[in-house]
Amino acid sequence: MFTGIVQERGRVVEGPGASRSHGARVVVGHSEELGSRLGSGASLAVAGVCLTVVGQGGASGDSGIGADSAFPAWSAFDLSPETLSRTTLGALQAGDRVNLEPPLAAGDPLGGHLVQGHVDTTTRVAKVEELGENRVITFEVPRELASGMVEKGSVTIDGVSLTISALDEGTFDVALIPHTLQVTTLSELKPGDEVNVEGDVLARYVQKSVEAAVAAALGSNKR
Repeated sequence: MFTGIVQERGRVVEGPGASRSHGARVVVGHSEELGSRLGSGASLAVAGVCLTVVGQGGASGDSGIGADSAFPAWSAFDLSPETLSRTTLGALQAGDRVNLEPPLAAGDPLGGHLVQGHVDTTTRVAKVEELGENRVITFEVPRELASGMVEKGSVTIDGVSLTISALDEGTFDVALIPHTLQVTTLSELKPGDEVNVEGDVLARYVQKSVEAAVAAALGSNKR
């Protein structure tokens, strides 16, 4: 479980290449401090996608990964066919920046909202508007999440916990403050870019409960 509060921006060291699992493998460079919190089998949210560490080391190790003083450690991840089909990770290239967040530990503050790292779908940037040091980004509403989105509700974009500031039939807005622009990759977005989207898990369960209650009531009325 995550909160959508990005810990740091990593850099793709090796873009997705073939793996033995019929998916792909990607290597991400990050800080040594983050690396010390991980290990084989650990989880890490990469651009909002919960992935499992399958390899780890320093940039100057025997893996052939080039040294980079800004990203002195690295972690490798296998991407399943499901992950490749549902997220943007398959399109990553060496040098791309990605948002990184380790999972919650017992006692950690819940600074954003509950995020599973289970991306529902992708969507595209429709518009970017500068408002002084702030920025408003407009995204297309994903068909899969349209019924569960509400104004002032939560949404996760590329691993960042955000509030829907405006919502209409086809688009929704998020307002970004200077801090978010500084510490996440959202500052790099431009119209047409594709992003990972995870809807609010609590809203999803409420919606399912209401649908089940309505179905039960309709079934009862037919008897």
